[in-house]
Amino acid sequence: MALGSELDEIDMAILKAMKELGKPARPKEIAAKAGLDARRVAAKMRKLRRLGLVEKVEEGVYKLTEEGEKTAEG
Repeated sequence: MALGSELDEIDMAILKAMKELGKPARPKEIAAKAGLDARRVAAKMRKLRRLGLVEKVEEGVYKLTEEGEKTAEG
């Protein structure tokens, strides 16, 4: 199954915002960049981690994986 089919618009907005930030970031920073609610971004991180698109670098700080980078590029 293609990964893209599991991702919704919010997931993609998060990945694109993370790519634009270009550094590990907290959900609050990602949310500000993507124009989303920080709690919603934080909740989505579990799914994005499970799919292997983001990884936790420290408590509350996330970065894109190589696969996440590719997905963000579309």
